[in-house]
Amino acid sequence: MTTIERVQTGVRLEKRLVKVLKALAEHRDMSLGELIEGIVLHAFEGQTPFSPTTLETIGQLKRIYGMELGAADSHRLVEIAGEGDDHPS
Repeated sequence: MTTIERVQTGVRLEKRLVKVLKALAEHRDMSLGELIEGIVLHAFEGQTPFSPTTLETIGQLKRIYGMELGAADSHRLVEIAGEGDDHPS
């Protein structure tokens, strides 16, 4: 067991992506933070974080939440002005 210290972040993510991640975390009975930590730690080592079965589940969740984004989209995302802004103008 490794002792860690967690910090609160102000990360903003695409809405449908968050829905899929939250649903997957719930499906795996873990917190969203734990899921993201696992994904990142696997990615840092060049490993895939998900089994073929979990990838099927992710595909189903993406369809449910209408998420059509893929890895190729990651450098081409443009936020609509004012969308997702937590602060009133």
